[in-house]
Amino acid sequence: MNKTRASGRTVGGLRTLTLQAPAVTLLMLWMIVPLGMTIWFSFQRYNLLMPDMTGFAGLENYEYLLTDPALWSAMGTTLLLVGWVLAITVVGGTLLAVLFQQEFAGRGIARVLAISPFFVMPTVSALVWKNMMMHPSNGVLAWLAESLGLPALDWFSSLPLTSIIIIVSWQWLPFALLILLTAMQSLDEDQVEAARMDGAGPIAIFFFITLPHLKRAISVVIMIEMIFLLTIFAEIFVTTSGGPGLATTNLAYLIYIRALLDFDVGIASAGGVIAIILANIVAIFLVRMVAKNLED
Repeated sequence: MNKTRASGRTVGGLRTLTLQAPAVTLLMLWMIVPLGMTIWFSFQRYNLLMPDMTGFAGLENYEYLLTDPALWSAMGTTLLLVGWVLAITVVGGTLLAVLFQQEFAGRGIARVLAISPFFVMPTVSALVWKNMMMHPSNGVLAWLAESLGLPALDWFSSLPLTSIIIIVSWQWLPFALLILLTAMQSLDEDQVEAARMDGAGPIAIFFFITLPHLKRAISVVIMIEMIFLLTIFAEIFVTTSGGPGLATTNLAYLIYIRALLDFDVGIASAGGVIAIILANIVAIFLVRMVAKNLED
């Protein structure tokens, strides 16, 4: 006869496993079924425009992708997009966190306004930047340029990738600010005051006290942002549609082109598998980096 422990679990953990089984099973199916179907289709000839061409393709889909210049262009674009957005949000978030930690009139309102862009949906923010900020005729930036006697710039034609980087950075900067500002709350003010009494200036305090204190929080920001930035899609779809040419086509948008514009499910699935492998490599690296910072 099983005896119930004080925690409510039966001896051997049978009751706990019974309660956990439905959720764990659903979670496993939620992950394994789409992954299994993606891997299966990546080895198949499956083009919706040519329904008669079916069957096992072996590694043909992967060979086609790996020899396609569009894949390497998309991977380069993805790296540039992720790298620049991380640099802007981490540096900008750190500086803004230090600023908003200081006492000034209206600090609470300023914090709310600075964090609010993070809650705007990507599609909405892309439309706002496309039609209200970067429009070559009616945009705010065009008006500012004309006010200074400069020609208006068609951002999405002249600087397409830069435009996407600005939009995505505007969305993710509040996230970095929120995490880093929260970390700033635990900074020992006595340590900062002692440094001031020893003659340390603001720059020395920032580099030798504040920045080391934010090291773990910065690692968390980099890890979370990089996972999401690898799958940026809505901003590209709404503004440039991957163009001009392949100038703003990242890996996620290339998979969309192969699947829903070329209707080649096999090649799109192979691209998805490649994206999964790259994402897992990045995740392993980031988890180790965060774990190392936590140990320090």
